[in-house]
Amino acid sequence: MTNSTSTAVSTTGEAGSLRAGRREWTAFVVLLLPLLLVSMDVSVLYFALPSISRRLDPSATQQLWIIDVYAFALAGLLITMGSLGDRIGRRKLLLFGAAAFGIASVGAAYATSAEMLIAARALLGIGGATLMPSTMGLVRNMFRDDKQRGQAIGIWSGAMAGGIALGSVLSGIMLEHLWWGSVFLVNVPAMVLLLVLAPVLVPEFKDPAPGKFDLLSVPLSMGAVLPAVYGLKEFAADGFTVKSAVCVVVGLLLGTVFVRRQLTRREAMISRELFRPGRGFGAAISLNTIASFAMMGSAFFTTQYLQSVLDMSTMRAALWSVAPSLAVAVAAPTATAVAQRVNRAYVIAAGFAIAAAGYGLVALAGTDSLWTVLAGAAVIGMGIVTVMALVSDMALASAPAEKAGSAASLLETGQEFGGALGMAVLGSIGTAVYRADMPPAAPAAARETLGAALATADRTLAGLAQEAFVHGMRYAAVGGTLILLIAAVLAAGMLRGPASQAPASQS
Repeated sequence: MTNSTSTAVSTTGEAGSLRAGRREWTAFVVLLLPLLLVSMDVSVLYFALPSISRRLDPSATQQLWIIDVYAFALAGLLITMGSLGDRIGRRKLLLFGAAAFGIASVGAAYATSAEMLIAARALLGIGGATLMPSTMGLVRNMFRDDKQRGQAIGIWSGAMAGGIALGSVLSGIMLEHLWWGSVFLVNVPAMVLLLVLAPVLVPEFKDPAPGKFDLLSVPLSMGAVLPAVYGLKEFAADGFTVKSAVCVVVGLLLGTVFVRRQLTRREAMISRELFRPGRGFGAAISLNTIASFAMMGSAFFTTQYLQSVLDMSTMRAALWSVAPSLAVAVAAPTATAVAQRVNRAYVIAAGFAIAAAGYGLVALAGTDSLWTVLAGAAVIGMGIVTVMALVSDMALASAPAEKAGSAASLLETGQEFGGALGMAVLGSIGTAVYRADMPPAAPAAARETLGAALATADRTLAGLAQEAFVHGMRYAAVGGTLILLIAAVLAAGMLRGPASQAPASQS
């Protein structure tokens, strides 16, 4: 396979060395900027929403779209943007996305209506969809040495996980002193810095022979991803409904059409070479999706537990939720170092087993078990980030250098599906137990959600609801434990071949 058009990767030591030097590591630090901001924007509205509601007076539907449109735009365009970056250049797409992200941040900060804020959040999602695959694809191209690339991906994974926790805390601190739009303006200086430094430090890479761009696959990929993710989110929020079922079915049908098109067209949006037997790319995508399933399923319960069971303020809950992130930040680099010496299949399986142990801790929680829940969340995060770092490195290493953007976009899309599925499945288990535990005489709304029960003036009912929620959380944790133990066995079996060893560079 032909290499990427650019060979602008500096080396150290004798000519021809694959090891990256100071320039590449400096460029990598620059690439962490968009990664942190995109992951922070997932959670940045947690504190700002009440202020936004008072200022812009959105309807209930508009409020939901203010929260969700960013993630929907991001998920729907990842595949398209990954393929586009391979064709026009990943640095060029990164700069375009940074400019769009900065402009949209200003638009969101100074929005004068709910409609304007929704539009700005959608543009933020579009910009985010260009940034995520571009940064990971560029990391694949800049770090051609297996050990260095593993280290970079480990840091990358830890930064992404930390950014989500940091977003909610940062927004809370800023709102203590500034107006709600400030949570968006924090993006602007970082994006300006990226626009200035990236052309100087980050080399350009693209596929020298990309073929014709498949325009019809763009709406097909969006039609496959968006309805399915939306349906799963609806299922997590409201349980099974005809609407959520139809959305998931439509997404699956369009996904089938999309996959068939990729298999039959010579110039497909997604290269079939990525899934060539022996590469391990498909296995890496699948395991990464399961890891995201477990991570988001855990977050779904932990956030509610801190705020609704332990009755913490949003700010206090956000600060406590940062504690597990400290352990997570160490896990990914440590895992990549261990994987240099131990068969990666076993390290990934161990990551799933560690996360399963974390769910086991959560299964022991009561209504006053702060440290048990935080310890469980930390152990889950350590195990899952271990898995994500290693399977991400494995997927990128197995992909041809000129297809790194597409490979990264598929990893990110799998994470979006896994996260939505985790909240839907584990959330449904918890909800089913909660409803079964609530007394029939309780108000209908209180039997549906913990929030509705806490809103009543009946303290006895509120206490029963908190116990029912924790009971449901324990059952969901048992389900998560079983799924992760199965994943550990699958990882050990699926990845024991050559694909699980430190791969030969393919740049």
